[in-house]
Amino acid sequence: MIQPPPAQIGMPLEEVETPALIIDLDAFESNLAQMAEAVAKSTAKLRPHAKTHKCPAVARRQVALGAVGVCCQKVSEAEAMVAGGIRDVLVSNQIVGRRKLARLLALAREARVAVCVDDAENVRQLAEAAAAEHLRLDVLVEIDVGANRCGVQPGKEALALARTIADRPSLRFAGLQAYQGRAQHIREWDGRRQAIDGAIAKTRDTLELLRADGLDCEIVGGAGTGTFAFEAASGVYNELQAGSYVFMDADYGRNLKRDGSANDEFRQSLFVYATVMSKPVAGRAMLDAGLKAMSVDSGFPTVADLADAKVVRASDEHAVMELGPGAANLSIGTKLKLVPGHCDPTVNMYDWYVCVRGGTVEALWPITARGVGY
Repeated sequence: MIQPPPAQIGMPLEEVETPALIIDLDAFESNLAQMAEAVAKSTAKLRPHAKTHKCPAVARRQVALGAVGVCCQKVSEAEAMVAGGIRDVLVSNQIVGRRKLARLLALAREARVAVCVDDAENVRQLAEAAAAEHLRLDVLVEIDVGANRCGVQPGKEALALARTIADRPSLRFAGLQAYQGRAQHIREWDGRRQAIDGAIAKTRDTLELLRADGLDCEIVGGAGTGTFAFEAASGVYNELQAGSYVFMDADYGRNLKRDGSANDEFRQSLFVYATVMSKPVAGRAMLDAGLKAMSVDSGFPTVADLADAKVVRASDEHAVMELGPGAANLSIGTKLKLVPGHCDPTVNMYDWYVCVRGGTVEALWPITARGVGY
């Protein structure tokens, strides 16, 4: 069940119960505007990834600033977005299984819904399910452009699968999904650029094959927060699927700009709010936010606004901080903001965003698509 929110509107930030997930609204709104402005300078459109925030309240703000819709990775996420008023959803993943397909097609009666495939058997399943519901479903072919995850090989394999889709009356071939996820966290600008140049070339070659066979791509989607500027300038991609830009995290903060300086294009707006619950010896303090309050798959969180404090270990309900001279006087009961190592899985642990402006809680947004999902 959804837990009660850890705060009330109008409450000072210092009174928010911890651990809590905090959005700095000024930074968040700056990020929304910055991305909208950047995308508007290109021929591409923004279709941000809702797996980052899992919250229709965030998605509606993205759409209000020009996004064509959102991406989701699960049917459950898509259901939450459509229920929250989003009318155009791409499930940028493969959906397999009779019950999941039935739910996907039910959504297609309420909003524009598309899905990705990389297997002819999945195409058959989708076609039969859509025909039984008297629907025509938009389907994209996912190609592997370097992530070595899902996706058929670019070129002839992609063409064969696209033709299989186009030959099914209950399906419509809608384009290509060409996301290079591994490139997003290459630290050096040149390295990210080279990885995306390769993805662009593979996508362009596949498009030429498709067009020669009479197949047009309405959508050519991909890109992420670390590389979207490259895809936007390519003339190949027409939808950009960046998601983490709304929040950022410690891992994205390690990416570098072209001149080698820290990437500050977007501001950190998401924080795990935690309390110092114990200080058993000098130089060490315990926080009440452990592995059940933050993801550490991309490293431990960093401590915002406090010099000489470093999270070095975590267990279920504790984070251990080493304290240098600048944090030696930290006392029990002090509340700190932590920058999560990876925003997406951290968000998935919470029921609510506590939205703060100027040190005061301004809004509470439910994270309606959180959890494992299905």
